[in-house]
Amino acid sequence: MTPCPRVRASRKLSGVSYSLRGPLAAQAERMRAAGEDVLALNLGDPAAYGLPPAREVVQAVREHLDHSCGYSAAAGLPEARDAVARHYRDKGLDTVRSCDVYLGNGVSELAPLSLHALLDPLDQVLIPAPDYPMWTASVVMAGGRPVHYPCDEASDWCPDPADIARRVTDRTRAIVVINPNNPTGAVWPRGILDGIADIARRRGLVLLADEIYADFLYDGTSHTPLATCAPDVPCLTFGGLSKRSRIPGYRMGWLALTGCRGPASDYVAALETLASLRLCPNVPAQRAVETALRVDDTRALTAPGGALRLRRDHLWHLLADVPGVRAVKPHGAFYVFPRVMPGHYRPSDDESLAADLLHEERLFVVPGSGLGPVRPGHLRMVTLPPPHILTEAVARLARFLDRRSTTRPSTPNQDRPQRLCRRPCEERRPPP
Repeated sequence: MTPCPRVRASRKLSGVSYSLRGPLAAQAERMRAAGEDVLALNLGDPAAYGLPPAREVVQAVREHLDHSCGYSAAAGLPEARDAVARHYRDKGLDTVRSCDVYLGNGVSELAPLSLHALLDPLDQVLIPAPDYPMWTASVVMAGGRPVHYPCDEASDWCPDPADIARRVTDRTRAIVVINPNNPTGAVWPRGILDGIADIARRRGLVLLADEIYADFLYDGTSHTPLATCAPDVPCLTFGGLSKRSRIPGYRMGWLALTGCRGPASDYVAALETLASLRLCPNVPAQRAVETALRVDDTRALTAPGGALRLRRDHLWHLLADVPGVRAVKPHGAFYVFPRVMPGHYRPSDDESLAADLLHEERLFVVPGSGLGPVRPGHLRMVTLPPPHILTEAVARLARFLDRRSTTRPSTPNQDRPQRLCRRPCEERRPPP
């Protein structure tokens, strides 16, 4: 029998990875299957941590199942698109109409679609570092080249618009903004967003605003939709129900177009073609959109005394008391991005750190290097689990570092996270 020829993978995927569900995640699952007590703080899935959706949202899907067996329009059900348009008009985006809204099976479907419609081979897209790795992977798969712009840990993980401007070339087509940010929990202020919008305006770029966490804000922090800073610039704002309504398994997201008609008509036509090729989004989940946007209980979860606020505070204060660990306090989303300082762990690369934590302490967190080019030693931890689980997770981290530490701090609180915030975001200025 003639042996089967080897089938090689596409070369364009050589730089694509997804550390949130990569080899380390597979190892954690094998350990769990073998009966080991693994604490997993890798996925931002509210439903997995005792935070169920509102009953009205689930009921809206159940009541319409018999009428959800056929295809919808390629861009989604008219009533669902209209609900999303009203949602953004309430946020100050007065021009959004239902024809500007495209529904999809989560932002993870719509982001690649938007990039395939935009990019030619080797076109560049500016992406924050650290970033949610879907964006980097989606640019690569669309044939483009991701160019990362750094966010400054010493300034609450905010970027510098002047630095972003210096990275624009003749091949740059778009700027991605993830705000509130995953993985850092940073919420970028209006001045920085105005600076980014001005770069796009002057250089003819498209803005891609990932605002899936826009409703998760703490400590009185406000969120500015990027599109309000750029009414005259093509901007795609991404959102959805996975986080806001705690139904990630339903796979319901959207993008809303602003500033796109006219100069970007060819791009809009390409988006419509790609939306048609996938036939339609998940119809049962579309039935939940109108109800979910009307029933908003995220504020109760993030207000003082709310479950998400308590869990965020609990994890951050626990990390503050671990010698050798620093973390900027997150003001949005549900992640914290601590750093293990040099001397408290060797080797200093975070992939080895995350692997050793899993094997020695049965603690699974995401290494920072899987989230873009960042300084070594970072880890992403979700703030969603109940306090007793977060306490156990940090106890495992502290025990591990105590065994591995090569230095000892001179005082117990030498590395408290507040010391990272030397220059507030608001002091950053847009480029001239």
